[in-house]
Amino acid sequence: MDESLLLQLFGLVLAILVAMQLGSFLGQRRLAQRQLQDQTRLDERIDKLTQKLNEYQQSNIRMGEELITLRSKLSQLENKQQRLEQQDVQNMPYNQASRLVHMGASQDDLMQACGLSRSEAELMLKLHGNKG
Repeated sequence: MDESLLLQLFGLVLAILVAMQLGSFLGQRRLAQRQLQDQTRLDERIDKLTQKLNEYQQSNIRMGEELITLRSKLSQLENKQQRLEQQDVQNMPYNQASRLVHMGASQDDLMQACGLSRSEAELMLKLHGNKG
C-alpha cells in the first residue's frame, strides 16, 4: 500500500473517531441538559408539594384548636344543663303542687300527686291562697 493512501486512510479513521466522539459528547451534553431540566421540574414540584403540605398542616392545627374550643364549650353546656335539670327535679314537686293548687286540688291530692308531706301540702295551700 502506498504511504499517502495509508495516511489518507488513517486520517479518515481518525476523522470518523473524532466525529463519533463529538457525537457522543453532544449526546451526553443533551442528556445532561435534559436531566438538568427534569431535575429542575422535580425541584419545583417538590417545592409546591412542600408548600401545600405546610398549608394542610396549618389548617389541621387550626381545626384542632377549634375542636378543643368546641369541646370546652360543649362541656360547659353539658354541666349547665345538668345543673338546670337538677334544679328542675328539686323544684318539680313544688311547681306541680302550685299548679294543682291553682286548679283546686286538696291537701290529700297534693300529698298523693306530688309526694309532699302533710305539712308541705298545708304550706302550699296557704301560700297559694286555697285553704281547704
